[in-house]
Amino acid sequence: MVLSATLNLTTMSSKIVICGAGFLGKHIATALSRASSAGAVTHQIQLASLHPEKLYSALKSTHGIIPPATIDITDKSTLLPAFSGASLVVSLVGIMHGSPADFDRIQWKGAENVAKAAKEAGARLVHVSAIGADRASDIPYNRTKALGEEAVRDVYRGKAEKDVVVLRPSIVFGPEDDFFNRFSNLSQYLPFLPVFGGGKSRFQPVYVGDIAHAVEIIARNDPAINAMVGGKTIECGGPDVLTYKEIMQLVLKYNHRTRPIVSLPFSMGKIQGAVMERLPVNLFTVTQAQVEQLKSDNVVNLSPPGNSMGAEHFPFNTLIEKYSIPGTRSTLASVHHILPKYLS
Repeated sequence: MVLSATLNLTTMSSKIVICGAGFLGKHIATALSRASSAGAVTHQIQLASLHPEKLYSALKSTHGIIPPATIDITDKSTLLPAFSGASLVVSLVGIMHGSPADFDRIQWKGAENVAKAAKEAGARLVHVSAIGADRASDIPYNRTKALGEEAVRDVYRGKAEKDVVVLRPSIVFGPEDDFFNRFSNLSQYLPFLPVFGGGKSRFQPVYVGDIAHAVEIIARNDPAINAMVGGKTIECGGPDVLTYKEIMQLVLKYNHRTRPIVSLPFSMGKIQGAVMERLPVNLFTVTQAQVEQLKSDNVVNLSPPGNSMGAEHFPFNTLIEKYSIPGTRSTLASVHHILPKYLS
């Protein structure tokens, strides 16, 4: 069902800046463009990153895409011109590899810079974090994701606190993802697929199209939607909860390869990580922190540890189901529906 308020936005026009020009940014831009071309709302969509040219080149003929902005999230002065006139900024600030100082600089202070510039521009903010964000974590990725959330909410504290929404996805999957595709590629070269500690940790993979859809819904600036999700945290997981071992089994099922799945002790993974993290990032790269992450589940939790500044949570599936445009899919996509389309 779509509320009538959402359908009455045809005359509105807005500039939306997507701060990040990677896998997720591409799908968000596409979802916003599709909604704009359908007439629900008119968007001007701007890609902004350190190197936005490649994605802009791929999308420049897409409806609503305007020339990109080159920014450096560690330098706030580069953000203000890009965000000028924006009604919404989508912050996709994040890294997977780096030193603890890199994680502090990008995921914490970089996220804070984006929030400060967005607020100064008078824009609302969608900040994409991650399930597992916890300021007490010893894992730099998890710790700085939480600190980034806290910094963002602190910037918008007070009358503007409803102008920020935090999305926390589990593993994001879809064509060109760096998770399922990576293990599928590994199965071409390895005689087995490894899991650590029995592969018992659980994940709740979420389709990139559903994350993009959620951002598109929030971007409508519908008063009813804003009242419902403004200031809240939305943990984003798909309909399937799978163990690490079951994920490896799915990879092999849908890429039609036969490999044994071998469990290795976490200690062996830590040794591998200690070596690999000192080499250039490649297909076989694993870090000690990533092995440590596999000791914990990565599934939706409406009362997670390290909850950023006591923010209320809102169910992801409710947002998608309630505000999908008639004639489009209103349920979350399953890995069993999507994976065969790009792993086979």
